[in-house]
Amino acid sequence: MASQEFSPPPSPARGEIAGLIAERLAGRREALVREFHEPGRIRSFILDDLLPEGMARAIYQAFPSTEALVLKRTLGQLKFVGYQMSQYDPLLEEIVYAFQDPRVVHEVSAITGLRDLLPDERLYAGGISLMAEGHYLNPHLDNSHDMERNNYRVLNLLYYVTPDWREEYGGHLELWDEGPGKAARTLHSRANRLVAMQTDERSWHSVSKVVHAGRRCCVSNYYFSPRPAGEDDSYHVTSFRGWPRQKAADLLMRADNAARLAIRKIGGGWLFKNPHVYKK
Repeated sequence: MASQEFSPPPSPARGEIAGLIAERLAGRREALVREFHEPGRIRSFILDDLLPEGMARAIYQAFPSTEALVLKRTLGQLKFVGYQMSQYDPLLEEIVYAFQDPRVVHEVSAITGLRDLLPDERLYAGGISLMAEGHYLNPHLDNSHDMERNNYRVLNLLYYVTPDWREEYGGHLELWDEGPGKAARTLHSRANRLVAMQTDERSWHSVSKVVHAGRRCCVSNYYFSPRPAGEDDSYHVTSFRGWPRQKAADLLMRADNAARLAIRKIGGGWLFKNPHVYKK
């Protein structure tokens, strides 16, 4: 798709953005269905040139400074996130919620075959993220449920917006089709690219370390459903593993996963409340 010049108003209408996304998905539906259902790998698809180039650049330019974001630093991750969308440029809230428009959800469902998709207006673990030099995400499985554990997390929608993000910069999505001990499939985090990835008991993924003094920016949405996308319907927390070369770290992360899961199961919802939700 050829790039289009676009001069967006300060806050383009959410419906306008959603219409562009839905149209682009519909136009590539047959090819994306084949890609998503390719056997022997984590179900996923890539859609480049999602929005007009000018709009995509405006979204990147709307990202706040790191001082306005929350640094997430744990055993398996280092990155900045933002979820209190009212604190940022209105364009960022528009693009986040454009992915929750019924037209977009319909097209994503038609491509993936996942039914009864439920976008999350509270942005539990969603919103925006920014990775700077040295940031990374170890191989991990995402948490299995929504905040109340009523519905299953079934799909990640990741929209990358940093212009001219080169392959050698790192910060790329890695899908571990055969598990975290095998080889990974790398998806370049190029600008104006949408990646959709099914989340289930085998959807191990990571982000390679950023080795460039820049800002790798991403808009994230997660869809839920009353039924799991895979075969496992059990509850689990976000579970990190070491990269193949990190033997000691892998053991430590496994122990940490088990401890956090035990705490959540014993304490239920009252003992630990994830603050990563949009409080409107």
